[in-house]
Formats: sequence, C-alpha cells, structure tokens
Amino acid sequence: MDICCELLHGIIVGIQKERHSPMSNPSKHEILVVDDDESVRDSLGLLLQSSGYDVSRATNGFDALLQLKRHLPSIVLSDLNMPQMSGFEFLSVVRRRFSQISVIAMSGAYESGDAVPGGVIADAFYAKGHSNPQALLRTVAELIRTHAVHAMEHRRESAPVWIPRNGKDSHGIPYVVLTCTDCLRSFPLSVMTEDLQKIQETPCLFCPNTVRYIIDFSLLVASPRPEVDAPVPVMRGTRRAIAT
Repeated sequence: MDICCELLHGIIVGIQKERHSPMSNPSKHEILVVDDDESVRDSLGLLLQSSGYDVSRATNGFDALLQLKRHLPSIVLSDLNMPQMSGFEFLSVVRRRFSQISVIAMSGAYESGDAVPGGVIADAFYAKGHSNPQALLRTVAELIRTHAVHAMEHRRESAPVWIPRNGKDSHGIPYVVLTCTDCLRSFPLSVMTEDLQKIQETPCLFCPNTVRYIIDFSLLVASPRPEVDAPVPVMRGTRRAIAT
C-alpha cells in the first residue's frame, strides 16, 4: 500500500477511535514533522492533527533546526534520508542541543519493525510503509507520557557526533576529523574498518573527555572543484576586458 494512502486510512481509523477513547489533552503537545516529501509531511500532519496534536512541518534538517531555535515541540518526527542534511546528522544535533525533546525516526528503508536501527539516535522508530499508522499514534502518546524519563536519559549520556569521512592520508589510510564536545578542539583519527551505523568511542587527544561518534560512509568531505570562468561574450564594436 502507498505510504500516503496508508496514512490517510490511518486518519479515518483514528477519528473513529477518537470518538470512543479520546486522547488526554493532546492539544497541549506539538509535533514537528521533518520530511523532504511534501505528500508525506501533509499526510502525517493530518494524521496527528486528527488526533488533536498541534503540528509544524520542516522540509529538511536545516529548516527544522531554524524552527527549533524559535520554538521547541514535544516530539520531533524525522525522516532519515533527506537532502542537504540527512536525518542521521539532524537527530545527532537534536540530541546534543535539545536533549529535552523526544525523537521518532522514520524511514521506509528498514524492515526492523519498531526497533530503532543501529546508529540512529532516536527514542523510537516508525517504518514508513511497513507499520500501521495507529502504531505511530501509540508511540507518540507513550513518548509524551514518559517524556521526563527520556529527557533525563538524554542528559546523562552524551550524544555521538555524526560525521562524514575526510578521505585518505599520505599512506592511503582513510581518516576522519573529530571535534571534542568538551574542549572543542579537533584532531584526526585513522579509520581502519568501515563499521556502518555503529556508535564508536575514542579518547580526546587534548582533554580527559571521551568522544562518541558515528561515521557516515555515504558522505565524503572533499575540496570543492575550482570554478571555471564562463566565457565572456564579445560584442561587435567592443573590446574584451582583460583582468590585470
């Protein structure tokens, strides 16, 4: 079943159930939906609004961070595969900067049921196209009910940094550049194995802190290619300017 059709079906079922067992004070809570697919954003928004929640929407991680600087929702519901800033990186930033917010990651690329995939920094997971929309509403209600417990857990454990690889050194060994979350100093680290979606730890070279990180091997930081100057058209009767 198409994801949007599945969500619309969930809206109808949700409205019918709400008549018999309305959720307690859902309007006091706002959900931020982050997805680059407009139809998914709108469908999820309607599903949550039909259950009484306030909903805001963002098109990608950068857009969502701008909204979080102005206002904090109760829950962030974010896709993982998005352009500009992936959901993996976005959720890592949310955990470090807005630890009081509960997070639901969502994607259609995993078939892990309700389990949060490895390396995904979230409190819960929603498998788009594989899960019942009513399961999403139950997850939202449960995270709101246990909000204080999750916020305490987030503050107790430092969130890993999601980083791209930086290429290879002079010996051909892949490496990354880490920035310590305590002293804010950066240092290189050789990468001997490509462990995808795995939280790793290493001691900072400059202070006693332990840096937790995840390497995104789908991204590679490289120097930008030099821009090629576009040819300047020469008009008849004029001379082409020469830079000195």
